[in-house]
Amino acid sequence: MANIVYKGRGAIPGVAEGIALVSRETIQGWSGIDENTGMIVEKGHPFEGMSISGNILILSGGKGSNGWSCHFHAASVKGIGPSGFIFPKMDSRTGVAAVVTGVPTITDLEVDPFTAIKTGDRIRIDGTNGTVEILSE
Repeated sequence: MANIVYKGRGAIPGVAEGIALVSRETIQGWSGIDENTGMIVEKGHPFEGMSISGNILILSGGKGSNGWSCHFHAASVKGIGPSGFIFPKMDSRTGVAAVVTGVPTITDLEVDPFTAIKTGDRIRIDGTNGTVEILSE
């Protein structure tokens, strides 16, 4: 089976590979991520109890103020942050999170990332070329 490749716009360069965590519901920064473990602790979030560490987060955007990005940055500094981000559209919160974590980031995909990519898919993102590749088993 061939890999599926989608084109978007690279926002932060680099290549990352990991498991996709896909949610239209974004994660609260302040009370949603344990910066010491990388675990999602936001009560009632679909990913509560899962880790952001080494995964590629596909989220609808940020939640709250620009301080949202600080929590992803703190986890990244400790080596337990996400490997990459995919956002349907960039805004001030997502842009700052992408920059401070320095992980490959893609936006403006040619497809709806919430229907084209599933949680648990192994994907490779290339923030330099703006591609997302769903890797076949």
